[in-house]
Amino acid sequence: MDRETRLKRLKFRSWHRGTREADLMIGGYFDAHGATWSDADMDWFEVFLEEQDVDIMAWAMGVEPPPTQFDHPVLHGMRKMDFVPVSR
Repeated sequence: MDRETRLKRLKFRSWHRGTREADLMIGGYFDAHGATWSDADMDWFEVFLEEQDVDIMAWAMGVEPPPTQFDHPVLHGMRKMDFVPVSR
């Protein structure tokens, strides 16, 4: 699959998580940074998105330590996020 199609799929999956809070956190972070990711980062993110929203949010907020396979620079960047701009 070409890069543009892959990014579109990741964007959709990032913004359709099941809860609004997870949509904003994961989708907002993807919108801000996803276009700059390497293929390896996108590979990691695809696997990451298979995890439960509550786990992803706990790891991103630093409430719970992530499993070793998810201790990744993309997650480290998500932890530094302090807001997501939302247009209404």
